[in-house]
Amino acid sequence: MNGTGDGLVWLDTPAFPKAARTALADPQLRGNLRRATGTIRDKRLAVTGELGDWEQLREAGEALKRRTLRHLDRYLEELERSVTAAGGTVHWAADAEEANRIVTALVQATGEREVVKVKSMATQEIGLNEALALEGITAYETDLAELIVQLGEDRPSHILVPAIHRNRAEIREIFLNRMVPAPDPDLTDEPRALAEAARLHLRERFLRAKVAVSGANFGVAETGTVAVVESEGNGRMCLTLPQTLITVMGIEKVVPTFADLEVFLQLLPRSSTGERMNPYTSMWTGTTPGDGPQDFHLVLLDNGRTATLADTVGRQALACIRCSACLNVCPVYERTGGHAYGSVYPGPIGAVLTPQLAGVQHAASLPFASTLCGACYDACPVKINIPEVLVHLRAEVVDAQRRSRHLPTAEALAMKAAAAVLATPGRLAAAQKAAALGGRVLSRDGRIGRLPGPLHGWSDARDSPAPPAESFRSWWRKNREQS
Repeated sequence: MNGTGDGLVWLDTPAFPKAARTALADPQLRGNLRRATGTIRDKRLAVTGELGDWEQLREAGEALKRRTLRHLDRYLEELERSVTAAGGTVHWAADAEEANRIVTALVQATGEREVVKVKSMATQEIGLNEALALEGITAYETDLAELIVQLGEDRPSHILVPAIHRNRAEIREIFLNRMVPAPDPDLTDEPRALAEAARLHLRERFLRAKVAVSGANFGVAETGTVAVVESEGNGRMCLTLPQTLITVMGIEKVVPTFADLEVFLQLLPRSSTGERMNPYTSMWTGTTPGDGPQDFHLVLLDNGRTATLADTVGRQALACIRCSACLNVCPVYERTGGHAYGSVYPGPIGAVLTPQLAGVQHAASLPFASTLCGACYDACPVKINIPEVLVHLRAEVVDAQRRSRHLPTAEALAMKAAAAVLATPGRLAAAQKAAALGGRVLSRDGRIGRLPGPLHGWSDARDSPAPPAESFRSWWRKNREQS
């Protein structure tokens, strides 16, 4: 997969088909994914089934997102005014490089050499940790799953549960080998013990940190309020203890009014963790003298979002609230995991978001990483029609490849031949007769084991039934005449 130079698309990851084959050969990974996604799916279905108006909530979320994207410029300017009036400072970043430069300069201005972080997809997208490290600044992840990924020098594989590909035994080994200072050597792999080890590891960092970096689930244009929802309490520590708070927020996360949060704070926890409400919902509006961070900076990140907004079909991907419901129901993700997507955004939403943010040339295989079964559309709390966007992006990939070639591909020639055959009944009938004859030669027990030439790609992955001895058209004509 071609890289974009930041954290959005990983430079050393192969295209999805090759990466997926590697993942499929790992039974431990597939077992971890099957158990984890199955558990989250069941919890989500239970809590969404409790609400008689769940579909109406989904429609409300869809409508709010659609209206916001239609007037995005207006709401972003309103957000800037509101944050500034509340004592914060707003910065605009056109791309990952500019965002990293802004955040790095803000940290350097404090004189600090380390920051604590709340889990943030946006900072992963821009490769912020790596950018800070180049300037001698250490970023400590405080979300448990992100901590596991960081200590293991790994990459996240799920939007909500970044370490979903790891089981408890693997996590224990990571803690024993990578934590400084090392935990009790008798540490077990019980969840309570692992969580306690993480608390002890992070507590000192929380208490000494002067700078925190966060993401944002929502930013309210009307009031300048920023919201972060999480399940562990680490976010609350990062958002209240340090003197300086820097929030990196994608421009699509803005909502018009505070009342709009009523809809999203019902949709998000049920769709993500299968909970009725998030254990920790933190909101802040600018700064308050003597309470919490005294220096607040909001970095509004574009990084391809404006270009995505210009696509009337693809723009609906910007409505994503990062719940990960689509990942948990996707049969492809469940079998390959997130690393095969080669991006910080895996699964169905990643297959439509990454090519648009990075450019289809950098992630050309991702729109094809789907069966188009539609489960993601049914699960999405804001009704993003992911299959529609996938087909749209597939067409863009094919068109781009066609323009880059001087000669047509074998597939293009086959499609032209098929079009010529299907154009007249006579040609179709002749082709059906030829297929029936060829099928008798190639088939065994009604199945074709391996198609010849370039067609073997089809038969290698699925059973190919032999063509029937008599076509439906022939059968219809014969029986119609008899009747």
